[in-house]
Amino acid sequence: MRFPSPLLEGCLLRRYQRFLADVDTAAGIVTAHCPNTGSMQGCAEAGMRVWLSPAANPARKLAWTWELVEALPGTLVGVHTGRSNALVREAIEAGRVPELAGYPTLRPEVKYGENSRIDLLLQAPGRADCYVEVKNVTAAVAGRIGYFPDAVTARGAKHLREMSAMVSAGQRAVLVFCVQRGDVDRVRPADHIDPAYGRALRDALVAGVEVLALGATPTPDGIALARPVAVAALNTIRI
Repeated sequence: MRFPSPLLEGCLLRRYQRFLADVDTAAGIVTAHCPNTGSMQGCAEAGMRVWLSPAANPARKLAWTWELVEALPGTLVGVHTGRSNALVREAIEAGRVPELAGYPTLRPEVKYGENSRIDLLLQAPGRADCYVEVKNVTAAVAGRIGYFPDAVTARGAKHLREMSAMVSAGQRAVLVFCVQRGDVDRVRPADHIDPAYGRALRDALVAGVEVLALGATPTPDGIALARPVAVAALNTIRI
């Protein structure tokens, strides 16, 4: 995925009210939309370099959207969680995810479970439907380990239970961690933040839910998921 317009670089002043961020740019201080509902641990410190995309609609109240942050020197992180589904879909359609090959039909945001929507539904004649849930990974610790979630997510645990139910019904379910940073080689559940999610993930694995992780190295030009990332889900992580 290439950004359709050049990004505006700036310095983060503050993130507040979850969805707002003040950024000092060459054009002055702007308030940008922050498209990330998590805590953004390690990705929202004042003084960090950030990149903003212009709104496609010139009438939108906030003219800029926060896309990238330099979380560590030389390490850019994609913080726009709304990009994750499109990135995973692009990777599947480009044949970069062999585990999800062979499905000619791909449908986004299909209703299932308990008033939920699956991010991607893959279908092929003669094959069980494949329910794909995408989770964006931005948090990381020393040792090139990324973790999810970065805040308590009862909704995430609910999705895992619903995916397990689909497996029990004879379908296929795959959780895909979309790792939007290039310094991560492994992904683990964040038991130190949300132990209930960690337990739900391990229960889902036992139930037959598959787990994959795909990594990108974001740049101001674009983001593409081009490499597999290992998933270490069964051991408790200690930070």
